[in-house]
Amino acid sequence: MRAALLAFALATPVAAAPCGGDFGEFLKAMEIEAVAAGVAPDKAAEFFVGARQDGKVLKADRSQGVFRKTFLDFSQSLISKQRLSTARSKSDALNDIFTRAEAEYGVSRGILLAFWAFETDFGQVQGDFNTRNALVTLAHDCRRPEIFQPQVLAAARLFAMDDFALDTTGAWAGEIGMVQMLPKDILERGVDGDDDGLILLKTSQADAILSGAKMLQHHGWRAGEPWLAEVTLPDGFDWSLTGLETEKPTEDWQALGVTPRNGPLAPGLSASILLPQGRKGPAFLVYPNYRVLFEWNKSFVYVTTAAYFATRIEGADPYAAGNPDPALSADQMTALQEKLAALGHDVGKIDGILGAGTRAAVQKEQVRLGLPADGWPTRALLDAL
Repeated sequence: MRAALLAFALATPVAAAPCGGDFGEFLKAMEIEAVAAGVAPDKAAEFFVGARQDGKVLKADRSQGVFRKTFLDFSQSLISKQRLSTARSKSDALNDIFTRAEAEYGVSRGILLAFWAFETDFGQVQGDFNTRNALVTLAHDCRRPEIFQPQVLAAARLFAMDDFALDTTGAWAGEIGMVQMLPKDILERGVDGDDDGLILLKTSQADAILSGAKMLQHHGWRAGEPWLAEVTLPDGFDWSLTGLETEKPTEDWQALGVTPRNGPLAPGLSASILLPQGRKGPAFLVYPNYRVLFEWNKSFVYVTTAAYFATRIEGADPYAAGNPDPALSADQMTALQEKLAALGHDVGKIDGILGAGTRAAVQKEQVRLGLPADGWPTRALLDAL
């Protein structure tokens, strides 16, 4: 019955319930969709009864200021000697689980440990938002209903399978468990790692770790390949070649004088040079697996920090921080994004956060203005625009 329900649920298309408006009517519409997706009527009714909006969820959704930090500030706030030591201890203590994740899904333990550490401090801080209420709140809100309405239906399906309790708590955006996965990911890629017949990412380390590994594999993780390596760039390097927009074979980068700081570079792979804080800060060579990590989290600074921390867990030395030019303030960054958008660049949402789109636009304008084209916005660039 469970397998049949899952197969039917995954195959059923999802229609959109109207966002905004009367919340009670919205819940009724979502309940109808859940039944249409294969959830038994009594289970659907039980799932939606008592659901309510959570104003704290909307407040959190509107204010994600932590991602305005620079890479150096963000990474130094998240990575400590204690956290690194704990990650390595977990690697040893749960060696059988991580070995299985590597064998079955090809995902390195360093990556899984890094996300486990950052998402919930190894399961200790999983969030105290009621997951059902968080999801229906964001699904009803008209900012991103196309993302969260399917998550509500996935949670209803999990509830019908006894894999989701109505008092489940997690992050404000509906992520659940030790590695913070959304219900749809759990439904489609959850793994019963401890063979107890349930997928419980809040309490089972095996379920959480293996589910995270399967999710990354699904999104294109390539077994046996690296994701990021710190490098040193030669004097006179062409900064316009840096950034995620430019990819070259590793051998071509080496021919241009790019050298690794920790062990050899991976031959035969396409890679990009990443300068999180411009030419005066750390430099990384990033491989295709690095890009897969954006399926876990869309934040550039978060993903880069997690990718770097994963290399540290697996033995890499600390980065060479350098002495980057000062970062723009949030107001200055917003002004810069407005100027870039006015010039026709796609910077995404104008939010004062230096994401991949803004970096690419910055680099194009640096080239046009004859400034060092390292993708790092400075006051000089803002003034020039």
